[in-house]
Amino acid sequence: MTILGIDPGTATIGYGLVKKTGTKKLSRLFCLAQGLITTSPNLIFPRRLEKISHELRKILRQYQPDLVAIESLFFFRNLKTFIPVSRASGVIILEVSRLRIPLVEFTPMQVKSRVANYGRAEKKDVQKSIQRILGLKKLPEPDDVADALGVALCAALSPLDR
Repeated sequence: MTILGIDPGTATIGYGLVKKTGTKKLSRLFCLAQGLITTSPNLIFPRRLEKISHELRKILRQYQPDLVAIESLFFFRNLKTFIPVSRASGVIILEVSRLRIPLVEFTPMQVKSRVANYGRAEKKDVQKSIQRILGLKKLPEPDDVADALGVALCAALSPLDR
């Protein structure tokens, strides 16, 4: 199974592709790809959403994931960023839906709990867990990519009905 994890945003959208092989009792996890979709603050917002849509569509077609996992917007600190990120999440969900790929959402606390075994884990602890689980040579960075890999791992490690 191939799982694409996405950390939504408007300026940077992190993505991480994880491959799960083996059986339910004995599986291995690998990082196949990771990166960022970026948009310029100089673009008007509809063009930023178009770019997110276009770049995500290319990633989905290139890697053809079996499942997409997205970090849900569980809370917000700033209404000015919450609304644009919500709109970007809607574009992401629409692109995934258009290709008929199953989609799951996880809160940051669910990701931390599943990946680092503690729902209030610090970001560095989650990054170390991701590094260990995927056998990465260095900590996943930047934060958007680490979050996306964490979401993909959460889906891979969760007992979902798929």
